[in-house]
Amino acid sequence: MKVLVTGGTGYIGSHTCVELIQNGYEVVIVDNLYNSSREVLKRIETITGVLPKFYEADIRDREAMKTIFEENDIDSVIHFAGLKAVGESVSKPLEYYDNNIYGTLVLLEEMRAHNVNKIVFSSSATVYGDPKEVPIPETAELHTTNPYGTTKLYIEQILRDAAHANPELRVCLLRYFNPIGAHPSGLIGETPNGIPNNLLPYIAQVATGQRDYLRVWGNDYNTVDGTGVRDYIHVVDLAHGHLLALHYLDEHEGVETFNLGRGVGYSVLEVKNAFERNSRVKIPYQICPRRDGDIAECYADTTKARELLHFKAQYDIDDMCRDSWNFASKNPDGIK
Repeated sequence: MKVLVTGGTGYIGSHTCVELIQNGYEVVIVDNLYNSSREVLKRIETITGVLPKFYEADIRDREAMKTIFEENDIDSVIHFAGLKAVGESVSKPLEYYDNNIYGTLVLLEEMRAHNVNKIVFSSSATVYGDPKEVPIPETAELHTTNPYGTTKLYIEQILRDAAHANPELRVCLLRYFNPIGAHPSGLIGETPNGIPNNLLPYIAQVATGQRDYLRVWGNDYNTVDGTGVRDYIHVVDLAHGHLLALHYLDEHEGVETFNLGRGVGYSVLEVKNAFERNSRVKIPYQICPRRDGDIAECYADTTKARELLHFKAQYDIDDMCRDSWNFASKNPDGIK
């Protein structure tokens, strides 16, 4: 079966393409390379022995998307493409609404025009905002605290409405928690532009000497050591979750939502310590005031994914840090 992967040269997208190819799927990638590199395609080929078909295009480009669907017998879509920096979304909300929401509308219209009726959407735990309870079930109240999260929430609703209007459309909404780690080969991993928004790439840049120390935003939360607690999941586990979601859509109609996480939380300092154990590099850090909008803890209730998707994360925090360091030490300047 042929799967269109939007944003397939990005961090999670590239790992998912590897997972799909290794499980017999034919992959077609569309990516505008805004936050990734064409070199990723060669690395996917090195890992899998297969060079995926690639279109350099923006999903908002209707003619380009029409061409992709006309030239390929697409069976299903995994939709990653979108802007994803929480902080940037606050300063550039219009760009985020245009890119993420309008791009999804174009994609869905071309899917409808070409009778493609299965889609897995890359959503986010940001749709839960500041949760009232942890672990967070899929039934928790939804409310966002930034435009990035709001685009994910709106797209979820768009997909539900589209499926209601077209009973043949099958949708999996995957709410990720905090993806970290890298492929064990060290060939692909997270390579953010500029100052990293996420913890592990920042730690890795300290470890490789690109930054002097780690900034820890707040140590007075009601957590194990006062620092923020998050649910970290290995990107390879997350990629496997997308494969399982495709299998689920083969057998089930309608719309289903799943949390993808480990179901446990690690504090900032626990992650730092795990990275030090697995890299044998000391990570200096400095405690800074809390950032506006940050929350004390956030981790998933993974019961539903375990029972319906048969998903269970295989990698622990040491695996995640080991693979992050393996990639960062081999690619200190990212993938160019």
